[in-house]
Amino acid sequence: MPKNFVLSKKIANFAAQNCYHSLRNMTKTTEKKHTSKRKPKKRSVVVIEIVLSITFALLLALAGHEAYRLFSSNIKSRDGEAHLIYIRPETTLDRLLEMVEENYTISSPMSLRLHAMLMHWPTAERPFIRTGCYQISAEEGDLQFIRRFRSGAQVPVKLTFNNIRTDEQLAARLSQQLMLDSAEIVDRLRDADYMEDFELTPQTAVSLFIPDTYEVYWDITADQLFRKMQRAYQDWWTADRIHKAEALKLKRWEVATLASIVEEETNKDEDKPIVAGLYQNRLRIGMPLQSDPTVKYASGDFGLKRITNAHLAIESPYNTYKYAGLPPGPIRIPTKKTMDYVLNPTKSNYIYMCASDKLDGTHRFTSSYAEHLANARRYQQKLNQLGIH
Repeated sequence: MPKNFVLSKKIANFAAQNCYHSLRNMTKTTEKKHTSKRKPKKRSVVVIEIVLSITFALLLALAGHEAYRLFSSNIKSRDGEAHLIYIRPETTLDRLLEMVEENYTISSPMSLRLHAMLMHWPTAERPFIRTGCYQISAEEGDLQFIRRFRSGAQVPVKLTFNNIRTDEQLAARLSQQLMLDSAEIVDRLRDADYMEDFELTPQTAVSLFIPDTYEVYWDITADQLFRKMQRAYQDWWTADRIHKAEALKLKRWEVATLASIVEEETNKDEDKPIVAGLYQNRLRIGMPLQSDPTVKYASGDFGLKRITNAHLAIESPYNTYKYAGLPPGPIRIPTKKTMDYVLNPTKSNYIYMCASDKLDGTHRFTSSYAEHLANARRYQQKLNQLGIH
C-alpha cells in the first residue's frame, strides 16, 4: 500500500474521530433541547441532518486544507529561491524550524508538527535531526520536507583548497567548508603512524591533498576525507607520471616538494619548467638548492620581502642554504600544473637564477657564476632604490 495513502488515511481517521466526538456531543445537546421543549421528533431529525451536513462539509474542507499543506505547500521561501540548511549534531525539531524560518515562511507550524508526529519523526530513540547539508525547495509540502530529513537525504557540497602553506592552514580551510573540527585534521596529519598508512610522513602529509574541486558530504568524517583524498591522489599519479618520476629519480613526495619550491619561486608559468629543470640540475650534481622560499618557510614569516644573512643562518632542515638536497617536505601544497612542470622540466645547463630587477616575477637564468653575480647586484640595487629591506 502506498505510503501517501497510509498517511492520508491516518489524517482522515484523525479528522473522523474528532468529527465523531463533536457530532455526538451536538446530538445529545440537540435531543435534550428538543425533548425539554417537546418539539416534534421529525423536526429534530431535520436539524440534526443539517448540522451533520455542515459539520461534514467543514471537516472535508479542513481535511483538504491539511492535505494541501502535506502534499503541496506549507513551507515557502520568502525570496523565491531554494536554500541550504546545515544540521549539526544534536539539532532538535524546534531548532530546525527556527533555522528554516530564517528564509522561509511556514504557513502552519502546527500542521507540520502534526504531520511529523503522524510520520513518527523524530522518535524517542532518535530525537535529533540527522546531520548534513540539506537543500529545501523554494516551496514544498510537509511530506517532502519531513521525508528529506528523516531519511538523511542531504546534498553534497563543493570542497576546494589552494594557496596553502602549512598543515594548520589546510585544516582551517577544510573546517571552514565542512562540519569537521580543524584539530581532527591536524592531529591526523601529524600522526606518524596514521600517515604511514598513506606511505607518507607528518612532513610530507600535505602532499596527499591535491588542489581541486571535490564533491563531498558536509558531515564527512576525518577518516573518510583522508581516504577520499587518497583515491584522488592515486588517480592523479597515473602510470605515465610514475614512470616520469622514476626516470628523474624522484619519489612522489619529492615531486610535490620540488613543485612547492618552484611555485614559491615564481608565479610565471613560462618560468616554472625552467626553474624545475634548474633545481634538478643542482640535485644531480649535489649542489645546494639555495632557495630563498625555503628560508622564508623556515623563518615562519611568509611576509618576508628580502632574505638577509640573518635569515640564511636559521637552523632548520628547510634551510636549503645550509642543507643540500630537498627539504623534508613541501613548503606549500603545489598545484597539479606545477607538479607536471617538475615531471616535464625544461632541459638546460642552468644552475643559477636570480629574480629580475624588473620586479615583474620573472627570473634571469645562467650557467655562469660571474653572470649570476652581476644579475644579483642589479636585483639588490633595485631593492635598495625602492627601500625594501
